[in-house]
Amino acid sequence: MRYVSTRGQAPVLNFGEAMRAGLARDGGLYVPETIPAMSRGDIAALRGVSYEEAAFRVMRPFVGDSFSDATLEGAIERAYGGFGHDARAPLVQLGPNHFLLELFHGPTLAFKDFAMQVIGQLMQASLEETGDRITIVGATSGDTGSAAIEAFRGLDAVDVYILFPDGRVSEVQRRQMTTPTEANVQALALDGDFDDCQAMVKAMFNDFAFRDRVGLTAVNSINWARVLAQVVYYFTAAASLGAPDREVDFTVPTGNFGDIFAGYIAKRMGLPIGRLVIATNQNDILHRTLETGAHVKEGVTPSISPSMDIQVSSNFERALFEAYGRDGGAVAQLMGELAEKGGFPVSQGALQALREVYGSGRVSEEETSATIRDMARRTGEVLCPHSAVGVRVAETRIDRARPMVTLATAHPAKFPDAVEAATGARPPLPKRMADLYDRSERLVRVANDLAAVEELIEERLPA
Repeated sequence: MRYVSTRGQAPVLNFGEAMRAGLARDGGLYVPETIPAMSRGDIAALRGVSYEEAAFRVMRPFVGDSFSDATLEGAIERAYGGFGHDARAPLVQLGPNHFLLELFHGPTLAFKDFAMQVIGQLMQASLEETGDRITIVGATSGDTGSAAIEAFRGLDAVDVYILFPDGRVSEVQRRQMTTPTEANVQALALDGDFDDCQAMVKAMFNDFAFRDRVGLTAVNSINWARVLAQVVYYFTAAASLGAPDREVDFTVPTGNFGDIFAGYIAKRMGLPIGRLVIATNQNDILHRTLETGAHVKEGVTPSISPSMDIQVSSNFERALFEAYGRDGGAVAQLMGELAEKGGFPVSQGALQALREVYGSGRVSEEETSATIRDMARRTGEVLCPHSAVGVRVAETRIDRARPMVTLATAHPAKFPDAVEAATGARPPLPKRMADLYDRSERLVRVANDLAAVEELIEERLPA
């Protein structure tokens, strides 16, 4: 299995190399050169198997010879062994033909755990084999950072630095990043928004001297292995609802587009997905793009669903690569216009290709709160604000002919203020995290200055 860059000018890599590289040397994102298919029989055979077995079957064709079957199986087993639900990603029915896919039973209570725990295990296996040491630098709007720190804390050959926008994540999200005591993980509170954090990480990858000196690796959703691990729960959910004999729709609350792009890969593999619906909050660049054909940044407005407070949606580059017929030169030009001019028009052909796969909807702050309140009253299901955005959009898109699955991306206790304001009740943390507010925090506040952050990282790395 070979991986190519969305910008067409980087070396072709195998799975292990693409996972270790994170971002391609030309600034693009790695995607598989070809997408393997699963037959109807293969999909039907996923019914009733464990989540771990399904993960192995779905991921194996993409891994190639980078890892043995035994290594991949072991990594998957260890990755999901600490989840708080035996089904790992259980489905809950909200109403007629509407189901919630609970993706918050991992160690940090967010969907990011599904991918990050696997990457942590595979990275460890790879480093043990090569004897290398790596530095992971990531940007987070809240959940990726805690998932990365949880996955890599205490590992011998990995140092982790996570940039998050100071004051723009929930207290639970911040504490999950700042309370681990292991010396190899560090949270950096950046003076700026998530797009600033993400831009700084990309700038570090484009500083090739720094990148090579510290052995830089990314585990943001720009990392292909992140997307791949998320493909699995589309298969398990759809198989549970009758696939391949029945089409299933999915609505995905998304800011950085990685989670919904995983659904696109599942569809390309043969999973009978009818529609993939993008659900956005007031920072609605993805919705506006599909509506108007213009992908234009308008600035970030803080919201009660902060993980979607994004205007530079990194994984949308992968969707554009597919919509433009895998033309790396065209994608590179668009990304240049986004950086230089703040936006670009999507060609008519590419826009049509996007609209054939994706629908979209936008939800206001008031609608988000109302959805949290109404769903708690009608079903007893307490939603985090991001999941509420998804549910609100999904309820306007449900087709009687096929089930709609909305992805619940985080536990409500990660956003207790928003949930309490909507319902009057503060959602408790799971027992295993009940002392989170009592733990000491450890963080470093940094300016939005690339040279200063690079210097800080190099100073703190082990000699």
